Amino acid sequence: MIRPGSDVAVYLCREPVDMRKSIDGLSLLVQEVMACDPFTAAVFVFCNRARDKVKILFWERNGFVVWYKRLEQERFKWPECGERDRLTLSGQELNWLLDGIDITRMQPHKALHFQSVG
Repeated sequence: MIRPGSDVAVYLCREPVDMRKSIDGLSLLVQEVMACDPFTAAVFVFCNRARDKVKILFWERNGFVVWYKRLEQERFKWPECGERDRLTLSGQELNWLLDGIDITRMQPHKALHFQSVG
C-alpha cells in the first residue's frame, strides 16, 4: 500500500467534488478553488458528497498521479466546511483520515473482513 509520508504537505478540499473529474479537472480545482499550485511538492485531497470516495492528486517529478479509494461501508469523517476552501493536514493526519479515523475525535471505523468466493 502506498501512502503519503508524515513529512508531506497535505491540502484538503473542504467542498464535495464530482469524482468523475480526472487529473485536468482536479488540477484546475487546486488552482482555482484551493488557490494552490498543483506542481508543488504536496498532495491535494478531494472527497465526494456521499463521503465514501476520496481522490488524491500529486505531482511526481514528470507527471501527475491520482490515488483513489472507495469505502465499502461507513463514510470518511471529513472536516466541516468553513470560511476557507482548503484545510492543511500533516501526512499522518491524512493517513488517519484514510483509515477511517475521525481526526477531530480520534475514533476509527470498524475493520471489515471479506473473503472472495471461488
